[in-house]
This record gives sequence, C-alpha cells and structure tokens, in this order.
Amino acid sequence: MEKRIYYIILTIILLAVEVLIALFVHDQFVRPYIGDVLVVVVIYAFVRIWIPESVRLLPLYVFLFAAGVEILQYFNIVELLGVQDNVFLRTIIGTSFDVKDILCYAAGCVLIWLVSIKKTHK
Repeated sequence: MEKRIYYIILTIILLAVEVLIALFVHDQFVRPYIGDVLVVVVIYAFVRIWIPESVRLLPLYVFLFAAGVEILQYFNIVELLGVQDNVFLRTIIGTSFDVKDILCYAAGCVLIWLVSIKKTHK
C-alpha cells in the first residue's frame, strides 16, 4: 500500500507539472521536449499505482504505448475517432506526429529505467 501511495502522489505532482507546462510555458524547449519526456514518467507512475511490484520491462511497455499513440497521430486518429471538437481529448491524444516526440519518449523511458536500476541495486 505504501508504494501505491507514493505513485499516486508522484502521478498527481507530475500531472500538475505537465498541466502547468501546457498552460504557461510557451517556449521552444521545455514545452515540446521536457513535456514529452515527462509524459512517459507520468504514465509509468500511473501504471505503478495499479501494479506496484516492479515490472522489469515496464519502461519498454510505456515507450511502446507512447510511440503507438504518436504513430496514431500520423494517421489523424483524433479525426478518425470523431473527437476533433473535444479540446480535452484532442490535447490528451495529440494531433501532430513528430519523430522528435518519440525520441523524447525514449529519453524519458531510459530515465525511468536508470532510476529503477539504481533503486534495485541499493
């Protein structure tokens, strides 16, 4: 239960940071790159609420999920689902494919993996 609480708090904090970045940061680095690195950390923390035990390949699974959503953006998934007028869903799903986003997801997942390795070797 203690791990779940940790991941609930982490998810809330990181989600708040992501929202603040989306609302107030309009630069050419933090919003497009740091935001994309952090989004996979948010997803990872959220999954760990439900699966508190360590899953060795979870960073890879999170990366594949995030990259899959990014690839769906290439195929205009928002329009295919008919949610292009829903600002919330359009923001969550995303509307523009960019290979750099996938690289940021990979960087975030490598960061998660490195932190998890450090935690297991303490």
